[in-house]
Amino acid sequence: MKINTIDVWHQVLVSGDKKKLSELIADNAVFHSPLVHKPQVGKALTMMYLGAAFQVFYNETFHYVRKLQSEKDAILEFQVEIDGILVNGVDMMTWDETGKIVDFKVMIRPMKAILLIQQKMSAMLQSIKVAP
Repeated sequence: MKINTIDVWHQVLVSGDKKKLSELIADNAVFHSPLVHKPQVGKALTMMYLGAAFQVFYNETFHYVRKLQSEKDAILEFQVEIDGILVNGVDMMTWDETGKIVDFKVMIRPMKAILLIQQKMSAMLQSIKVAP
C-alpha cells in the first residue's frame, strides 16, 4: 500500500510520532543538513537528524507557507521563530514508489538563523552523542 507521503509528514510533525516517522523513512534514505557538508546516509542517521530537528524547529510558530509537489517529490517552504529570530527555509523531499522518503534536504536562511540553528542542533545532537 502506497503511503501518502505529504499527509503522513504533516501528521508526524503535529504528533511527533517516531514510529510513524520510521514507517515514512526508507532504509536507504539520505539526509542533507544545511550544517553538515557530507550527506547522512541510512535510515538511522536520517531519523536521528529529523528527530533533533523536530525538537529544535517545531514550535507554535512553525508553519509551511508554500508547497510545490510532483509525483515523487515536494518542496515545502517553512517559517518559524526561534529565540526571536525568524527562520525561513525549505524541506525538499523525494520518495520512492511506496511513498517512503529516500532523500531529504533542508536549506535555511538568513545567516543569523543558520548560526542559531547550528548552535541548537549541535547541542541536541551532542545530547544523543553524535556531532553534527
